[in-house]
Amino acid sequence: MSLYERFRRRDRRALARLITHIENRKNGYRRLLAAMATTPGHAHRIGITGPPGAGKSTLVDQIVAAYAEEGNEVGVIAIDPSSPFTGGALLGDRIRMSQLINRKNVFIRSMASRGKSGGLAAATRDTITAFAAFGMDLIIVETVGIGQIELDIIDVCDTVVVVLVPESGDIIQTMKAGLMEIADIFCVNKIDREGAERLIVILDHLIHERLAPDGRAFPVVGTSGLSGEGIETLIERIAEHRQYITETGKFAQRRRRQLRSEIMDNVKERIARHLERQVEISDELDRMVNELAEGMIDPYRAADRIYDQYFHGRLTSG
Repeated sequence: MSLYERFRRRDRRALARLITHIENRKNGYRRLLAAMATTPGHAHRIGITGPPGAGKSTLVDQIVAAYAEEGNEVGVIAIDPSSPFTGGALLGDRIRMSQLINRKNVFIRSMASRGKSGGLAAATRDTITAFAAFGMDLIIVETVGIGQIELDIIDVCDTVVVVLVPESGDIIQTMKAGLMEIADIFCVNKIDREGAERLIVILDHLIHERLAPDGRAFPVVGTSGLSGEGIETLIERIAEHRQYITETGKFAQRRRRQLRSEIMDNVKERIARHLERQVEISDELDRMVNELAEGMIDPYRAADRIYDQYFHGRLTSG
């Protein structure tokens, strides 16, 4: 029986091996993804994002445990910072999500961001495709928390939960634009800390400036990842959001936006791989590095020269 056939029979070891195969971009990975894409599944994709130190991993631990207790099959993608030496994830999923280790209906995958901007690993979307085809009921994506709100999470998730802590109150104004753009639900974690109620009031005020056309307000939920306080309410709000976007047609709109982004990302990846191969076998890059080091050109001019050499006449500028 082939690895993919075992995957289709819901063999979890086959799932793990296929994800590794895809993440490492081994031969045939595109054929695997193409086959998986024909079985999109029914999974609700939930993004958990926010600044470092917000307690996202502990919160995800509680959320996933609650979903699993209800009998749901849950796939978790935990995006970790990359090791500068190995390129692998620095944090281990077994350390981060302790109460999920032995649950048979939970599959956790730690992935290295590998320098990918936006806090999402390059193969995140592909892993979501694998989880969905495997038959997961819910897919949770926890971003790395790189110090800014990861805007590209909206391109892979149906519901985005932005996690903040009471100490975030002083930086809300500087984060406002990004927060308002991606947040479906705000979660003030570590609710027992001083300043939590003040932050909830601030967020409530911001939210009411951004009411949906039908007058719907975006909720703020207070939680404690350690004690579990507020987790049930947060799960209820996530379910309400899913129902809302389904009934209003926004769910289909989001999925179409995600598909559009997926197509463009695949195109960009192919162009980047092609360009890297071409430049690697050319001496032009080394010459430009030397010129740049000597102050003869600037990085933008160097990039323009590479672009003109390999794409002039093939792509329309701008």
